[in-house]
Amino acid sequence: MDMSELRTLLTPEALRMLDALGPIASTDAAARAVMRLRAEGHSPEFVSAVVGQARLRTRATAKFGEFAERMLFTRAGLEQATRLGVAARHAGRMRAAGIAHVSDLGCGIGGDALAFAGAGLGVTAVDADEVTAALAAYNLAPFGSDVEVRHGFAEDHAPDAPTASASGPAAVWLDPARRTAGHSETRRVAADDYSPSLDWAFALAARIPTGIKLGPAHDRDTIPSDVEAQWVSADGDVVELVLWSGVLAREGVRRAALVIRDDRAHELTAPADTEDAEVRELGAFVHEPDGAVIRARLIGDLARRLDAGMLDPHIAYLTSDAPADSPFAASFRVREVLPVNPKAISTALKKAGIGRLEIKKRGVDVDPAAFRKKLTLRGSAEATLILVRVGDRRHAILADRV
Repeated sequence: MDMSELRTLLTPEALRMLDALGPIASTDAAARAVMRLRAEGHSPEFVSAVVGQARLRTRATAKFGEFAERMLFTRAGLEQATRLGVAARHAGRMRAAGIAHVSDLGCGIGGDALAFAGAGLGVTAVDADEVTAALAAYNLAPFGSDVEVRHGFAEDHAPDAPTASASGPAAVWLDPARRTAGHSETRRVAADDYSPSLDWAFALAARIPTGIKLGPAHDRDTIPSDVEAQWVSADGDVVELVLWSGVLAREGVRRAALVIRDDRAHELTAPADTEDAEVRELGAFVHEPDGAVIRARLIGDLARRLDAGMLDPHIAYLTSDAPADSPFAASFRVREVLPVNPKAISTALKKAGIGRLEIKKRGVDVDPAAFRKKLTLRGSAEATLILVRVGDRRHAILADRV
């Protein structure tokens, strides 16, 4: 999207047409909409802008729910935006710390700013891309004077020192650009090429209460020792790492795993990485820690909560003789242990009438999709196959989700 397409989209006629189109979920539906609008005499530019935006709104529902129905997007902006449910947690932390105003530096299309404003915080939202800043201004317009959107670089709009707005203390939310510039196809860049730079971001966080959003696989060795590092998973996917500084960092917490499932949130916290549990023999159950727990290196704490041990010191699977009901792990009841041999596994699957098979793996060089093609799957039952290395041996654990 360029400024010309944006101007086309921001006309009253285009916005009315966009609202009238409603959801467009498939390529066929998009093609039919294009043909109809062209037959009505609309220009190719008009049709492309409106239909493309209708498709993005449909995709955005997964992140923004009903709010997506009145928002505008670029493809890259939508992909990089924080899910509204996660952003609401960020806003909640800001409010709990007594923050009244947030400078959202690198606001993108306004996902986090939307949550901040919705929580009653004043917001100054800044983005270096002109089109993206314009979209953010449109998306945040319902909040009126409580939100100011600016086009510019984060470095030029950051507070120089701790400040307070007319209504109370202020903080910074910073989402450094981790991909190349663009509105559609982008690629990841190395941490040294983030914009603004991590050195600048960390220096800012040392002066002013700040939340810094990073990718969940960010190099842990670069995390400052005086911040709280919180890994967040949403419905099974680890979506981000946030570094919190100043009053936004909780006392005594340096590692946290926040697990969000549907509308419920659960959290493990610790003052540092925790020591792993001892290795033990395979028990009646295998437990797979949530990815946020693994990233935060809190597996040992989880194991002790579950009275479980490690299957292998280098593999993130736990085992115990008792089932576990924990939001921090998926549990599987062991049926039998087999060699990692398609013929032997197929025999066991056939005997149990298993026609639907989930395949998981850790520590073994196997492509699950290719391995599945070698198996015989017949029947109405379902199960999970866990391919795992324990010591120097590979095992296939046939199990049932608990």
